Amino acid sequence: MSAAETLTAQPHQPLPDSALDQLFRNARTYTAWLPRPIAPETLRHLYDLVRLGPTSANSSPARFVFVVSPEAKERLKPALAPGNVDKTMAAPATAIVAYDLEFYEHLPRLFPQAEMKQYFAGKPDVVEQHVLRNGSLEGAYLILAARALGLDCGPMSGFDAAKVNAEFFPDGKWKANFLVNLGYGDASKLHPRNPRLSFEEAARIL
Repeated sequence: MSAAETLTAQPHQPLPDSALDQLFRNARTYTAWLPRPIAPETLRHLYDLVRLGPTSANSSPARFVFVVSPEAKERLKPALAPGNVDKTMAAPATAIVAYDLEFYEHLPRLFPQAEMKQYFAGKPDVVEQHVLRNGSLEGAYLILAARALGLDCGPMSGFDAAKVNAEFFPDGKWKANFLVNLGYGDASKLHPRNPRLSFEEAARIL
């Protein structure tokens, strides 16, 4: 039986409540961290999950730089908003979620069933819209995959993207989208969860 036939024969079941709690209900945005490092193999495992998430034409435009060493943290520090400095310096790792403006060079290998490169090469406006949408999707997969692996996350946009780009991506091919602090959060420093919109306020069934 092929892999596709196996999937068809065994429909997916809802995840148990414990998994949903870890991914969503009990998951929080952390700003304080326990002094526990993240093993490099955990970061590799994290990416191996993220890369499986869907993107348009399997284009996979997101790029990830895991800032871990004290030297790399010091390079990132000048780009951070004042309120984000301490939490980022204390985090075991900070992921720069970026996107590759030349992602289409990989399309012949990533999406061999059609010639997709022609739709993007030489079209910066089309590229910018595509990478922002799909790169942001991959950044969201990073958060959920990290939670699935037992990590906590602190995503943030309070930073100077131009400074990050100049420091980490000087050739201009990659651009920073947002940052995600990663580690093992200190739950004792959490504030009460803020409200969320109800279904009636934010969704419709047509």
